[in-house]
Amino acid sequence: MNEHEPDVLKHIFPLHTTRNGAGRLVIGGAEANDLASEFGTPLYIYDEITLRTSCRAYTQALATSYPNSLVLYAGKAYVDPTLLRIVASEGLGMDAVSSGEVHVAQAADFPAERMVFHGNNKLPREVDLALELGIGRIVVDAIEEIEIINDMAQRKNCKASVLLRLTPGVEAHTHEYIRTGAIDSKFGLGIESGAAEEAIAQAMHAPHIDVMGLHAHIGSQIFDVDPYIDTLNIVMDFAEQMRMRHGLDMRDLSPGGGGGVRYTLEDDPPDPAAVVAAITATVLARKIDRSPRLLIEPGRSIVARSAIALYGVGTVKEIPGVRTYVSVDGGMADNPRPAMYQSQYLALLANRLDAHPPEPVTIAGRYCESGDVLLRDVNLPPLHRGDLLAVPAAGAYHMSMASTYNMVGRPAVVMVSDGHARLTRRRETDDDLLKIFP
Repeated sequence: MNEHEPDVLKHIFPLHTTRNGAGRLVIGGAEANDLASEFGTPLYIYDEITLRTSCRAYTQALATSYPNSLVLYAGKAYVDPTLLRIVASEGLGMDAVSSGEVHVAQAADFPAERMVFHGNNKLPREVDLALELGIGRIVVDAIEEIEIINDMAQRKNCKASVLLRLTPGVEAHTHEYIRTGAIDSKFGLGIESGAAEEAIAQAMHAPHIDVMGLHAHIGSQIFDVDPYIDTLNIVMDFAEQMRMRHGLDMRDLSPGGGGGVRYTLEDDPPDPAAVVAAITATVLARKIDRSPRLLIEPGRSIVARSAIALYGVGTVKEIPGVRTYVSVDGGMADNPRPAMYQSQYLALLANRLDAHPPEPVTIAGRYCESGDVLLRDVNLPPLHRGDLLAVPAAGAYHMSMASTYNMVGRPAVVMVSDGHARLTRRRETDDDLLKIFP
């Protein structure tokens, strides 16, 4: 057994993941072997207890320190109707960035008033849908959106409740592709450039828009609370200026989300309670006459740990003096993060506890790209065709970013609880892929 396995199970796999007496991995009370036999591989296995616990880590912390608040699950991390029903039952809202995410939420009977609609280039039909469904807030990301939203709300004889997304100029220490709060960003309205104030002035005078407040989001996989504090102070300073100059009444305030999670034992993200404490203390310290409703938008930090990706081992190819490649039946099409962000993961042999000393191997995917490598130089027991490999922290940005590259269908997804598994997304077949063609 890998000497680090107990720590990996304790800190990175879903809660209460264990090995049973037969040396097999057990998630949510279900054996990985049994799940692979029933549903096939690659397979994404979500654990309901871990998901609910992650939701409560945020809701309970906010209920104590700042009751006038709403936790919004960032749907871009991953959505399916089963997962969203669980999230809704825990009292969370949701932020969506497409009509497709909204459609999934509708299938889950998700309360529209607890939803926020984002996007740096909202399609007119998506704005129309948000207004039609009564989605709680629309986030203005560009000045030209103000006229679009106002015109559509006028046609529907309603007022659109909006937040304005600001670019605060705060650099989150994360990968440049998931850094969104800097001045040079496709997202938001720059404070320094004057675009944010111009947008405030226009929106405040638009007869069919109600400016509810301000929003900022500086990035993802953030391991420090200081960027949140900096962001909030900048946004609240700006809000006070806009109150004096334009009469802005900030009833909602959102510092976004982006809290980091553990992918490796070296990762050390703050826990949700620490993030919430930093955010709420910063807002409360300002002693605003009427404290705004606080919206926070965790996605990855709610759902990443809830799932593992389970792969079947295929070809093992040793290149003497170079490395050993072990190919699995998934890869960059179901998890593009290593190829896009050079993301690092850990893995455990799921179907047997092997006493052999671990050796460095590289886990490659099945897709026709040299860059299709999931894990590079990880220590694992000798692997053989038919083995099962479990990759933890797979609940966020795997299936939501999955593709059908090489015309391979996307994996199945199951939700496990108390030893029972229910299929929440069926595996795409070759026939399914043909249906897109006329």
